[in-house]
Amino acid sequence: MFPKRLKKKTSRAEIQESQDSQPSQNQSFHDDLKSNIATIQSELGNSNDLIIREFQVGGKINAAAVFTDGLCDQKTLSDFIIKNLMHLQDEAVNLDKDIGTDKILQVVKERLLTFGDVREISDWKHLFPAILSGDSVLLFNGCHKAIAAATKGGENRGVTEPSTQTVIRGPKEGFSESIRTNTSLIRRKIKSPKLWLEERTIGEVTQTQVGIMYIKGIANDEIVQEVRNRLDRIKIDGILESGYIEELIQDEIWTPFPTVFNSERPDVVAAGLLEGRVAILIDGTPFVLLVPVVLSSFLQSAEDYYQRFDFGTFLRILRFVSFFIALLFPSLYVAVATFHQEMIPTSLMLHLAVQREGVPFPPIVEAFLMEIVFEVLREAGVRMPSAVGNTISIVGALVIGQAAVEAGIVSPAMVIVVSFTAITNFVLPSVSIAIAVRLLRFVFLILAGTLGMYGIAVGLIILVLHLASIRSFGIPYLKPFAPFMAKEQKDALFRFPHWAMNTRPLFLSEDQVRQGNDQKPEKPPGDNPRLDGE
Repeated sequence: MFPKRLKKKTSRAEIQESQDSQPSQNQSFHDDLKSNIATIQSELGNSNDLIIREFQVGGKINAAAVFTDGLCDQKTLSDFIIKNLMHLQDEAVNLDKDIGTDKILQVVKERLLTFGDVREISDWKHLFPAILSGDSVLLFNGCHKAIAAATKGGENRGVTEPSTQTVIRGPKEGFSESIRTNTSLIRRKIKSPKLWLEERTIGEVTQTQVGIMYIKGIANDEIVQEVRNRLDRIKIDGILESGYIEELIQDEIWTPFPTVFNSERPDVVAAGLLEGRVAILIDGTPFVLLVPVVLSSFLQSAEDYYQRFDFGTFLRILRFVSFFIALLFPSLYVAVATFHQEMIPTSLMLHLAVQREGVPFPPIVEAFLMEIVFEVLREAGVRMPSAVGNTISIVGALVIGQAAVEAGIVSPAMVIVVSFTAITNFVLPSVSIAIAVRLLRFVFLILAGTLGMYGIAVGLIILVLHLASIRSFGIPYLKPFAPFMAKEQKDALFRFPHWAMNTRPLFLSEDQVRQGNDQKPEKPPGDNPRLDGE
C-alpha cells in the first residue's frame, strides 16, 4: 500500500501573513501605479487573459489600461480611450497646469474621454468585478481612484429564433445569453419611461448580474418588493442559469408544478409585464423568469393572441384536453382493463382479451415498461446530436414497439395508449408543466393498478387540494378558477377578442384599465355605394 500523504499544517502566522498581503475589499489604491498593477496581477493569479496596457497621457502622466481579453471590445478601447489619451494635443489641455494628482480623473472624464458610460472606482471591491465583466479600468500614477469605462464586447450568440415556444405567426427573435441584449429586446417592445430596471449582483464567486424589470404603475408594488426581498436573501457561491434563481425564490418546494414561469421569447415577457408581472433577467442564460404565475399561464401560447380569437380559443381548449389526456389516459386504461371490464363494450373487450392472451404481464406492468421505454427514448433524442436525435427517437419507438408486440411482451392496445399519451404531452407549450405531467403520470398508474377508478378519484382529489394550496408570490395557483372570478374568465380557458379584454388581471395589476370601452369594430354603413362596390 502507498503511504498516506501527510498534509502540511499552516501556522497561524502564515495565515495572517497571507491575509495581510491581500488588499482589503474597501481599501483604496496605492500611490504608485506599479504597486497597483502588481496587486492586480497577484490577485488574478497572473492570468494570461489579463491584459495591462501601460502608456502615458500626453507623454507626461503614467497610466495603465487593465481589461480581460475576450470580454472587452479592444477596438473601442483603442479608438476611443487609449488613442485620445496618448495623442493628446497640448493646446487642448495644459497638462502641467490642469492635471495634478487630485484633478486627473476629473479632467480625463470631462475633457479627454469621448465615451458614454464612464464611472469612478475608489476601492478594490469594485475594481475586480469591473475588469472581469468586460469593462476597461484606467489607473493613473499618484491617483487613489480609477476610471471604469463600459467596453463590454467579445463573442456572443446574438439574437436568433427561439428553440422552444415556437410559433407559426409571430416574432421570430429570442433572448440571448447577454443580459444587456435581453433588456434591449424588451425595451423594443415596450417604449415607455415607466419600464424600470433594477440590477444587482448575486453569487459570491460568479458575480452574476441579475435584473428586475417591471412597469411602474401597472405592477403591484408589494409583489415587486417581495421579488427584491427574495433575491436579496440569496447567499450562494454561483448562479449559472435561471434555474438556480427559480429554485431559490419559489413559494412551494415539495411540488412538481412550477410556480415561476420561464420564457425565451421577448414578446411573451413583454405581454407579462403589461399584465403586471415582474420579469427577472439573469446574465448568461436566454431564459427570463416571470412572476407571479398561475396554472393557466402554462397552457397558454403566444400564438393564441396572434390568431383570431375563435381559433385561439379552440387551440387553448385543445391544450387543456391534452393536459388531462397526458395525465390520466394510461391510468384509465389500466384501471378499466384490470378492475372495470364491464365499462368496455363486449366486442371491444373480447378483442382486447384476444390481444392480451399471450402477454405474461398485467396491464400495470405493461404500462410501466412502455412508459419507461418512451422516457428513455425521449431523453436519448434530446442528448444525441440534433441531426440524428429525432430519427433515433422516432425509429426507436417504432422498432421497439413493434418488436415488443411481436415478442408478446406488451399488447398492441398498450402501445397505442402510451404513444398517444406521449404525443399529447408534446402539445403542452411549457416544458415545465410537461415535466410535472410526466412525473404525476407514474403516480396515477400506481393508484390505478392498485385501487382502480377509486384510486384515480382519490388521486384527483388530492391533486386539486394540492393545487389549491400552492401560491406564487402570494397569488393562488388556481386563479381565476379557484377562487372563481367571473370577470377574469376572458383570458383563462377561453380567449376573448382583444376589444373585449379591456381590463388587466385583477390579482396582478394596480392599474386595471387596459384600453377604452369602445374598441369593438363596427360594420360600415350599407348605403355607401363606394363601400358596397357599386
